[in-house]
Amino acid sequence: MSDGNYNRNLLPYRNYQSGVRAGRAQAKQLALQAFMAWLDAERSALSADEKERTLIAFKQHLDAALNIP
Repeated sequence: MSDGNYNRNLLPYRNYQSGVRAGRAQAKQLALQAFMAWLDAERSALSADEKERTLIAFKQHLDAALNIP
């Protein structure tokens, strides 16, 4: 008779933390894409170099907010 854990060995191992990291990475990419779309729409007069510096500053603030090393 089964003790209730019979099929647990047949399931694939899923690390919870790797899912959290993947979700944070996906959220970061979506935030960067949204910021670039906003930057292109609202600040279209900026040069490419200024946009790049603004994006780098935004990435640093985003990493600090998400506690990503």
